Amino acid sequence: MRSYLEVLSRPPEASWSMLNRRLDDCIPFQWHHHPEFELTLTLNSIGQRFIGDHSGEYEDGDLVLVGPNLPHSWVSRAKIEEKKPHIALVLWFHRDWLLQMTGGAVEFRPIEAMLRRGDNGLHFSNDVAAAVRPAFETIFEKPPVERLLSLLGILVTVAEDRQAIPLASTPAQAPDARESRERIDRVLTHMHLHYARAISLGELADIAALSVSGLHRMFRRHTGVAISDYLMRMRIGDACARLSSTEQAIHHISDAAGYASLANFNRQFKALKGMTPREYRAMFVSR
Repeated sequence: MRSYLEVLSRPPEASWSMLNRRLDDCIPFQWHHHPEFELTLTLNSIGQRFIGDHSGEYEDGDLVLVGPNLPHSWVSRAKIEEKKPHIALVLWFHRDWLLQMTGGAVEFRPIEAMLRRGDNGLHFSNDVAAAVRPAFETIFEKPPVERLLSLLGILVTVAEDRQAIPLASTPAQAPDARESRERIDRVLTHMHLHYARAISLGELADIAALSVSGLHRMFRRHTGVAISDYLMRMRIGDACARLSSTEQAIHHISDAAGYASLANFNRQFKALKGMTPREYRAMFVSR
């Protein structure tokens, strides 16, 4: 399995794309990117999302904007209601197309500002996600013109969310030559599939067909962070999901997230989250 450039299709009567995705078994890891913005509302599902170098847990009603060419994937852990499918309601649109429609209209300036922030990805507040959920769930049944108006209405609402949180530390870099893009995609896919075990630099360099120094330069150019930092964020993101949604012992979570040393896990967790794993879990137990 390797990352891929997803080429989106759209119906002849529309200028943008959408998908009502329903999966009975799971949402599988599919590390991919595309030049369009993506607005995704996830329902009846809990698990992890990976967006650029961000990794974090999601639950029912999770609403996220993914920036252009920003690699991303969701991976489910469980359903909320077992008899219903995992649901991902997805809206895709090009920046230039949207700006052509909104350009010059004062009413749409918040959308333009959101797109500038959205290159890194944005996670919207629960209140805003709940506010646009009815429009998301009905947009697929509407005729083309009404769908377009619904899209604009959704974007206006989410653009005014002052609690939206950036996700990736850097936006996607402008694509280099195709060969370079394919190299980094192979490396990122391998890391996302195997971060729970030890991954050596030599192993990643072989996958990229580069020297270790060449791997370091390529990785930082595409992601903006070091390989060790990227791995740490994925592992701590996995641990956060387990701490918030399971009763697993912390030393078992440490091992499952790829840490051979519990002390090292506690140290890195506190450095990234500003609290211990036990303190993090307590926030969810007290809800």
